[in-house]
Amino acid sequence: MKFPGKRKSKHYFPVNARDPLLQQIQPESESGTCWVVGIDQTLVDIEAKVDDAFITRYGLSAGHSLVIADDVAEALYQELVSNDLITHQFAGGTIGNTMHNYSVLADDRSVLLGVMCDNVKIGSYAYRYLCNTSSRTDLNYLQGVDGAIGRCFTLISDSGERTFAISPGHMNQLRPENIPEAVIAGASALVLSSYLVRCNPGEPMPEATMQAVAYAKKHNVPVVLTLGTKYVIADNPQWWRDFLKENVSILAMNEEEGHALTGESDPLLAADKALDWVDLVLCTAGPIGLYMAGFTEEEVKRKTQHPLLPGAIAEFNQYEFSRALRHKDCEHPLRIYSHIAPYMGGPEKIMNTNGAGDGALAALLHDITANNYHRTNVPNSSKHKFNWLTYSSLAQVCKYANRVSYQVLNQHSPRLTRGLPEREDSLEEAYWER
Repeated sequence: MKFPGKRKSKHYFPVNARDPLLQQIQPESESGTCWVVGIDQTLVDIEAKVDDAFITRYGLSAGHSLVIADDVAEALYQELVSNDLITHQFAGGTIGNTMHNYSVLADDRSVLLGVMCDNVKIGSYAYRYLCNTSSRTDLNYLQGVDGAIGRCFTLISDSGERTFAISPGHMNQLRPENIPEAVIAGASALVLSSYLVRCNPGEPMPEATMQAVAYAKKHNVPVVLTLGTKYVIADNPQWWRDFLKENVSILAMNEEEGHALTGESDPLLAADKALDWVDLVLCTAGPIGLYMAGFTEEEVKRKTQHPLLPGAIAEFNQYEFSRALRHKDCEHPLRIYSHIAPYMGGPEKIMNTNGAGDGALAALLHDITANNYHRTNVPNSSKHKFNWLTYSSLAQVCKYANRVSYQVLNQHSPRLTRGLPEREDSLEEAYWER
């Protein structure tokens, strides 16, 4: 299968030039014709080693998380810098991570919307944010602000205890007029997090987010929402159900967030319940693995050749070789499900749990964009008889997302530093191509 982006080939004769006649008939479009757009609260994770007196001096509570004022955050940061106490400064933010990982996987363009400091000093946290973001992630649409972006301080004492200090800065000051309609109109997906629409009263970020959603709905661009944390959802689950039904096509969550949203503790049942409101669900469930749920057209459903799995829904994976459709594009919609256990049983040692779900979502976005890419380049292909949402079967997307999650768990940073090896042809792909 052909995914967006250019890759170096190990073959003397390029694989994509096997048939020169086909190349003449269907010349490949220029790179950059397919992309995804994400909105994020731009923030930097700053890790430092400090003593107990430092924690006390800034009014923090050892071992706990506390939101601090901007002036306190700036004084704290300057002391860390002057005393050379900072050990790591990483770009953060769930959507920023997802856009970066997408661009690494696809070797192609993503667009990040948010804010950035007008004055970026070399070596500063804002500088580190830019340095830690893939060069294929388009940052040209960031809105400049006179002040700090978000900062999350992880302060590690001599005993190893971690204290967290969070400074929002200006990360929620993105204004609606800085949402580019043309960029969203041409995108394969608009990606959001739950934090964006539940900010403090008076901040413009929720209004900017809803402006982006309005543009996406106007141009039939799928809206993707990642739930972020169970606490945000548990505060008012019915509000979120209504929001999903009205605005969202694809939902990404973990089992705790799924429980808070649906009341179902079983991740399969939570994913199934979420299909009452959205078209496609990705649910990570820690050591249990990863679930997906979606819709396909009854007449083109495809049976799995994998063993049928037990669960709260009997033999739930029997049509996992099917490709996903949006519910509105089905005449006779059929619910389909898939599951995969952790890749290779999971890493021998988990280095970092932060960002594994973002990595899985980046893989799903890559597959969705690959579908649009293929439709653009080969519009008459039999693979586009229906207005499919994904390029691959549900089972294959699970496989890919699972592999990316493993890679994130196996490293310190939530952001990939390199792409994965080329995906091998799988049983379900060969079956689909018959």
